[in-house]
Amino acid sequence: MSDGEAAGPGADGVAGDDALLVLTAMLLTPSRFPGVLGDDYPAACAALTLEPYEEGYGLVLGQDGRGARWTVVIEDASQVAVAIAAWDCGMEHDLSPDERSVVCALPGWPMDLAVAAPGVPAPHDPEPDEGAPEPLSPPDAGTWGPPQRRLGADEIAAQWPVWREQLDDAQVLPDGGETPEGGVAGELAADAVRHPGVRRALTEAAAYTKAPPPPGRIRSSYASAEARTLRVDGPGWSMVARTDDIALFLLDEEPGTVIPVGRGAALPGLLAALDGLAVHPS
Repeated sequence: MSDGEAAGPGADGVAGDDALLVLTAMLLTPSRFPGVLGDDYPAACAALTLEPYEEGYGLVLGQDGRGARWTVVIEDASQVAVAIAAWDCGMEHDLSPDERSVVCALPGWPMDLAVAAPGVPAPHDPEPDEGAPEPLSPPDAGTWGPPQRRLGADEIAAQWPVWREQLDDAQVLPDGGETPEGGVAGELAADAVRHPGVRRALTEAAAYTKAPPPPGRIRSSYASAEARTLRVDGPGWSMVARTDDIALFLLDEEPGTVIPVGRGAALPGLLAALDGLAVHPS
């Protein structure tokens, strides 16, 4: 599952066809949101036609009594954060948003779910109402583009040890060698990385340290007592990195390919600088 998402323990009770059987929930905040929705927090909000409020939102995904898919947006992000934390620990937690906290209910789901509510028809889009928005839908798994690239990067971030152990040292590109004295940590030599797309991504990531990007373009989460996991996006590229390890890149022009860049003299400084710009989860 992607960043900000956790599988719920099951469906809530149903009082009628309009009641929501909760399947999962996600956070939509500057520091944590499903990358599939956009490169940064304002873009992710725009994908759902929401204002990018600093406090953020909670997204509750479920089915109604007829089996239709719904994404309910609530303004109480802390309630969703508590539920996700409980589910991550294997604990039962009833997520029942107060109607007063509901911002809107959007038809469809922004991503596929591997679960469905029991006792109702299989998940399907609700019957369209006149003037209603088009149902949300997950990106096409058979194509490659920005949503698939970001979704892939989120999955790598969530499963870093699994991906890291698959890499042979011979596959890892050099990071550019020593950083020029007084230069930005990300000023990697142009010929140090063989792939032009990765060189471009590194250059743009380094530029963030001089001109900070929109909120959420750089995300940082806990990895260990000494390290953080970074998720950084830019036009046509996504990066996943550990501040104590290497960086992995996904590019729009390289469908389904993960390109690693090794830890040398320059990369650690760049990652530290990016982590300093990230909005950390509270």
